[in-house]
Amino acid sequence: MTLSQVLEALLFSAQKPLTTAELREALTGAGEGDALVPNEFARVKEAEIAVALEQLKVDCTLAPRGFQLVEKADGWQMVSHPDCARWVRQLFPGPKPARLSPPALETLAIIAYRQPITRADVEAVRGVTVEGVLQNLMERGLVKISGRAELPGRPLLYETTQFFLEHFGLRHLDELPNAEELRTRYLPVAPRPTAAAGVPDAVPGSPSPVTTIASED
Repeated sequence: MTLSQVLEALLFSAQKPLTTAELREALTGAGEGDALVPNEFARVKEAEIAVALEQLKVDCTLAPRGFQLVEKADGWQMVSHPDCARWVRQLFPGPKPARLSPPALETLAIIAYRQPITRADVEAVRGVTVEGVLQNLMERGLVKISGRAELPGRPLLYETTQFFLEHFGLRHLDELPNAEELRTRYLPVAPRPTAAAGVPDAVPGSPSPVTTIASED
């Protein structure tokens, strides 16, 4: 039995993403107290597991399989291949979750790129009040209160949550596309309405193109 095979079995059986530390614990703990069944992975290191996971990820990508291995913010997980989505969806005929509105997506993107940020600063970028939108994002678990700003009145600070990373398939905030990537990759697909249509112009570095990313998720 190889390390890659055992890792694949653990990830396939898990109901949630597993970190390298959790995988190592499962590997090293197998067969404890049973001297008759030696554990060949009793001394495995996290670095070895990380290398094996990367190789397993490559193997899943190259082979024509219906699943793939992805690294999420909270660990590694086996997931169905995106190209199989329309068939897999037949197993879950329940109602689809409601999509976020464009104002909510815009507000979420501003928070994601400028966090921690106060509500007043978000409203300064958007040009409209965001109290209701902000409450909606918090109820959905995408945004949370992270503290208070050292400003008069000590306004609340807001930032994105762990669920935000999981929802958008990010391992960490550094994977958010930069302004240049947003312009070249997303603006040609879904250009923002002009100010003449009653919508404020986008602020440089503002998240309007991210709306495209989220609405297509």
